[in-house]
Amino acid sequence: MSEAASARSGAVALSYRDDGRAPVVVAKGYGATAESIMRTAREHGLYVHASPQLIGLLMQVQLDRQIPPPLYAAVAQVLAWLWEIDQGNSPVDVIEIEK
Repeated sequence: MSEAASARSGAVALSYRDDGRAPVVVAKGYGATAESIMRTAREHGLYVHASPQLIGLLMQVQLDRQIPPPLYAAVAQVLAWLWEIDQGNSPVDVIEIEK
């Protein structure tokens, strides 16, 4: 990835249906594309989690592909964060994603 690309804000959207398969990268991009991904997520009532390091790793996964096993633990932490929020806990009270 170029320095210019890494300096821009990025976003990756994952789809997870809990059907025994790993989450799938369904959208990704930098700059205006990243802003559009985040805006669309919020418009649909989805949570947006900021983790530049994880985004950088997920950007390497091809669209419509499952995340690779080395990313399972990091993505599982984000899914746990989302589950806690869905249970009514404040994002401040739930796990902090390690950097």
